[in-house]
Amino acid sequence: MPPTDPDRSPSPPAVAVDRLEVDRGGRPVLSGLSTTVPAGTVTGILGPSGSGKTTLIRSIVGTQKIKSGTVTVLGEPAGSKRLRRSVAYVTQDASIYPDLSVRSNVSYFAALYGRNRAAAMAAIESVGMGEFAGRLAGNLSGGQKTRTSLACALVCEPEVLVLDEPTVGLDPVIRDELWGRFRDLASAGKTLLVSSHVMDEAERCDRLLLLREGVFIADDTPGDLRAATGTDNLEAAFLHLIRELQKAG
Repeated sequence: MPPTDPDRSPSPPAVAVDRLEVDRGGRPVLSGLSTTVPAGTVTGILGPSGSGKTTLIRSIVGTQKIKSGTVTVLGEPAGSKRLRRSVAYVTQDASIYPDLSVRSNVSYFAALYGRNRAAAMAAIESVGMGEFAGRLAGNLSGGQKTRTSLACALVCEPEVLVLDEPTVGLDPVIRDELWGRFRDLASAGKTLLVSSHVMDEAERCDRLLLLREGVFIADDTPGDLRAATGTDNLEAAFLHLIRELQKAG
């Protein structure tokens, strides 16, 4: 192993959240969250419905009004104009035009970012939608719409890709293929944040942010989380943490 250069500073995180607080409808949704996300990793944001996953994601992409705290992405305040070509967001609901084909949808987003039709087709193929490229988006299944939305995001080659429950409703084969694609992107230096309520997907992440009622109950690697809770799987680890909180509360 080469010697460590003492003059070389560590790489800045891709995402930094500092004491983030968000209220909605007069009640707290996120309460003082702080974390950092290293570049080139897949970070899972997990928790039950209503735990604050989507609110946290919206804060990271800059579409959520926050009460206090800061969110920085690639060294810029979340939502900054300079991040528009660097951050892509795939929502739970497919963000595509139903009256356009898969090819036309992705080509449209490619054109917005100065990419050509070849780049659009490459993005379509990368999510396994090549054989459906000519099909109208309105005639796609839910899973196919999700994959088309993902292709629209990937075509701009973002540095940070934020996905809100991207595998909901997908069959196991497609889910596995998508996670393989996510791992490939991280290996290429891209940073992914993926929300989910499916605990078996947590094992595929480099790091986990476990949310419960607007606070982090864990911010750790899957292996370290299992070790810290003395459990064999992450669902058991999550339950262990919740029960410990209930005892303390």
